Amino acid sequence: MFNKFIGKRSSRKPPKAGNDAAVSTNSSSNVPGPGGMFNSAGSRNSGAVSGSGSARGTGNNVPRSNVLPFVQHPQASWIPAAMDKFLPMVPANGATSNLGFETLPSFRDVPSSERLGLFIKKLSLCCVVFDFSDPTKNVKEKDIKRQTLLELDEYVSSGTGKFVESVMEDCFKMISTNLFRSLPPSPHENTGTDSVDPEEEEPTMDPAWMHLQLVYEFLLRYVVSPDTDAKVAKRYIDHSFVLRLLNLFDSEDPRERDYLKTILHRIYGKFMVHRPFIRKAINNIFYRFIFETEKHNGIGELLEILGSIINGFALPLKEEHKLFLVRALIPLHKPKCVAMYHQQLSYCITQFVEKDFKLADTVIRGLLKYWPLTNSQKEVLFLGELEEVLEATQPAEFGRCMIPLFRQVGRCLNSSHFQVAERALFLWNNDHIVSLVEQNRHVLLPLIFSAIEKNTKSHWNQVVHGLTLNVRKMFLEMDQELFEVCQKKYEEEEVQAQGIQEKRELTWKRLEAAAASKIPSTGIVLPL
Repeated sequence: MFNKFIGKRSSRKPPKAGNDAAVSTNSSSNVPGPGGMFNSAGSRNSGAVSGSGSARGTGNNVPRSNVLPFVQHPQASWIPAAMDKFLPMVPANGATSNLGFETLPSFRDVPSSERLGLFIKKLSLCCVVFDFSDPTKNVKEKDIKRQTLLELDEYVSSGTGKFVESVMEDCFKMISTNLFRSLPPSPHENTGTDSVDPEEEEPTMDPAWMHLQLVYEFLLRYVVSPDTDAKVAKRYIDHSFVLRLLNLFDSEDPRERDYLKTILHRIYGKFMVHRPFIRKAINNIFYRFIFETEKHNGIGELLEILGSIINGFALPLKEEHKLFLVRALIPLHKPKCVAMYHQQLSYCITQFVEKDFKLADTVIRGLLKYWPLTNSQKEVLFLGELEEVLEATQPAEFGRCMIPLFRQVGRCLNSSHFQVAERALFLWNNDHIVSLVEQNRHVLLPLIFSAIEKNTKSHWNQVVHGLTLNVRKMFLEMDQELFEVCQKKYEEEEVQAQGIQEKRELTWKRLEAAAASKIPSTGIVLPL
């Protein structure tokens, strides 16, 4: 029987890819299920209610005047033609029993010469889309369709059924009718509530998933099948088909996004002709998300796919790929909900720096451009990503951006939020970063020395205080002479700052005294 593909959470990094922008693929027919890279939160259920077909009878000589009205699929681009008496129709009132919606015979129960015709009939039966908003409606018919989809998946998985060209149109009619639908709005989209945290929101599961999963599995089997000829398949998996798949990434059901991720990943690997178009279409989704809506459920999954794509970029990197980094990936740090996809984004950014170390300066300055001012949790994420980028940064590139970078690090060291200060101090646990700092200590230590001294004297958190003392000791052992020079300069600046503060206080006292001396003579009472 057909086994459901339930993906498991894997490690932080997606699998490596091949060369020339190819994603990692497995040529074996044993296809791993979706969910093999990252999993994202959030979901959306589908309430699309539809059926498909013409007002034709089912072989029972039903008079055309007595045929009930049918529910048409709202976005189906193909209307399945009635093959014969086995073509099901769903009337608007759900009374399918009168139209002969019955189980078709199993593939094992018919001669091999008739299996292709039975395959087409089963595809036609599965073109009916039911309303799952009411669980008591069309229970029998829904189960018949589920069993039929299971049989189709099992038939093509066993190797008995081949994806021959003569049935491709019927296959894609069934796939398109079931998958391409209008996604319902988010539960909070029309409530005027912006305070809902997406990370804490419970996923909304699509009630139609019992059918959708099997259709996705059927499509996945087609894409990865060794019998699938890419030259023939591209007539059906064209730009329009890919765009509609990408639109479904906004589904709130994480199970659906997981299948979409796996299928699009495989399409990118198998159809080289579609690769530039897929990258451009994903870019457009990112642009709309960054600069217009800041709402999309599938950013994490799309970044996972891009992680494999970037890993396969050939060197030297094309200008198109560098522009994608600057115009799409770096600005993805801007939205408030960056925590939802930051892990995948950080991996993509790091891949670029590992591919071309000269991009480190561009990436670091981009991070500084979008550095959060009031969001402490976002700052912690940025510091973690910064450490990963610095691990791949060479001394020459580090020298170009170290001054603005360590000015920001100094501000983080003095942050009153202990997690920000603690994460900034953890940078000195990285040997490569310590090596970069040591090579440029004459420039960097004066920049952050005052922040270190202030922490040792006045930071409220004991952990931060202890970590600061460790960093201070590290600099002292690194270059004692430079440390003493910086300390002397810091003490002089403190004395000057204290003198300025005393002058300021004395000026205010004089103003208060002058104001007080004029009150009796004028009789003016100053308001409190």
